[in-house]
Amino acid sequence: MSTSAEVDNRYGALLLLVAAAIFTADVTVLRFLSADVPFAQIIFFRSLCQLVIVALWIAGRRPALFRSSNWRMLIVRGLTSLVCWWLYYASFQTLDLSLATTLTFTTSLFVVVMAPFVLGERIGPLRAFATALGFLGVVLASRATDFSLETGVLFGLGSAIAAAALIFQNRVLARTEHTATIMVWIGMVATLGTFPAAAAGWTQVSAGDLALMVIAGTLATLGMLLTVEAYRFGEVSALATFPYARLLFALAAGYLFFGEVASARELLGAAVIIVCGLLATERRRPPAPRVP
Repeated sequence: MSTSAEVDNRYGALLLLVAAAIFTADVTVLRFLSADVPFAQIIFFRSLCQLVIVALWIAGRRPALFRSSNWRMLIVRGLTSLVCWWLYYASFQTLDLSLATTLTFTTSLFVVVMAPFVLGERIGPLRAFATALGFLGVVLASRATDFSLETGVLFGLGSAIAAAALIFQNRVLARTEHTATIMVWIGMVATLGTFPAAAAGWTQVSAGDLALMVIAGTLATLGMLLTVEAYRFGEVSALATFPYARLLFALAAGYLFFGEVASARELLGAAVIIVCGLLATERRRPPAPRVP
């Protein structure tokens, strides 16, 4: 995993697609947990799994990766993750599932709007159109129709803004930091940040639930690793629509494991998402030189 790379939007998109499948597997595993397992405890175990897995790899391969002169930004990256997670789950606790899910995908809209100002990336009309159309595809697939600004909606939008900030932080940090360094610091900050809430409501869990949380934490770690690597290679604006692919994998997982059958509207939304993902990876060609 190099610390710098040439822009390769197609490779970045491929990594994000694989990460989307892994993240879907992660949440699918968590659906088999007992209902009495506190959510704060789930997040704590996911963070701890990431910290342990990456720390062991660094200790065995390159101990120097524990250190970074950019530690302040790494802490900020970890804290941003905490804000994003808590707002995300707060929105799911107060909103219908379809609306809360749709709000998470507004991250792409924030990314496209912010990319020129944060990273100086040029956003062409095709990418802007693909992102907006992709969001409409998510609305179709999730059957969301009401966007009144209640508290839960504000939580969801706040989570989406924080997720957009994470994408930019990944892109900036990937220029100078090894992926393992980024991830071990995220794991450390997130574990310390979630421990107080987890300890306050700690519940004794069964061996089966513990195994499921370890599996989910391992999958989440792998998904995050691929996500960080994706933004090392691809422009954030070009990759903005690819997180939508999680909806496609969720439709498949829902059908295979829980007997949930996708409606025609969901399938139409999924088709729109795929088309938008393909359009967004088209790299802008530099203008041809003028002939004097």
